[in-house]
Amino acid sequence: MNWANESSPQEFILLGFSERSWLQMPLFVVLLISYTVTIFGNVSIMMVCILDPKLHTPMYFFLTNLSILDLCYTTTTVPHMLVNIAHNKKTISYGGCVAQLIIFLALGATECLLLAVMSFDRFVAICRPLHYVVIMNHLFCLRMAACSWLTGFSNSVLQSSLTLHMPRCGHREVDHFFCEVPALLKLSCADTKPIEAELFFFSVLILLIPVTLILISYSFIVQAVLKIRSAEGRRKAFGTCGSHLIVVSLFYGTAIYMYLQPPSSTSKDWGKMVSLFYGIITPMLNPLIYSLRNKDMKEAFKRVMSRIIFYKK
Repeated sequence: MNWANESSPQEFILLGFSERSWLQMPLFVVLLISYTVTIFGNVSIMMVCILDPKLHTPMYFFLTNLSILDLCYTTTTVPHMLVNIAHNKKTISYGGCVAQLIIFLALGATECLLLAVMSFDRFVAICRPLHYVVIMNHLFCLRMAACSWLTGFSNSVLQSSLTLHMPRCGHREVDHFFCEVPALLKLSCADTKPIEAELFFFSVLILLIPVTLILISYSFIVQAVLKIRSAEGRRKAFGTCGSHLIVVSLFYGTAIYMYLQPPSSTSKDWGKMVSLFYGIITPMLNPLIYSLRNKDMKEAFKRVMSRIIFYKK
């Protein structure tokens, strides 16, 4: 039995923080500010990376992919959440729920893989600088990016299919802000343990393997940085790596908490707050970390803006 064939109304109620109505307005403000910063930051990065020829390198190619991904990632959930809060509406259609589930899961999985690819790029640049141009050639970069996107969407189709085919016996109240696997599994009236085991396997592949590769890459990067004789050079390298690792830890740590444990063991309110971190906060921080702490990006932004202003004049 799948959800589409059930006779109950094909509309779901998103509970959110319905028991704590006083949180609605603060949440609305946080979401609106975060989404605005996310849009401005990621669009700025995409514009600068495309328009400035000096940034047509593998690092900024992957950064452009990350910006596109984060922009779509937050747009999948945040606008609907803002509308629901503003109009005191807590429903989502069946089709909207399915689309939200598939796209959010696909983009989240793609980001897991893309962050690992970006760490590999930095590993080659710092630890194998003489071979960087040969290894990170244009075709290889395209294949790595395409593989990340295709694998992310393939994983989403598999996990979404398993989740949506669970019988829910008319249950419509989703105890979350949006349609996500752990919250939807709680609607099922059947034994979810076999499905949870399969989902756990896919989550290990998408979450633990990439984060392990990132940690291995950065361990080699740290060793290479320690060999730099210049104290200023070491400080700048560690500052950049530290910022990246903070964002990576925040994204993977919260996602692992949600997806690598049974939904029944997840605290309701804590699980909702955790999902806000990898679904909203991290996409907002990415452009800030990768641009404000990047000298080349700031100089390129100035060049592009001066070119635009001069052209208008």
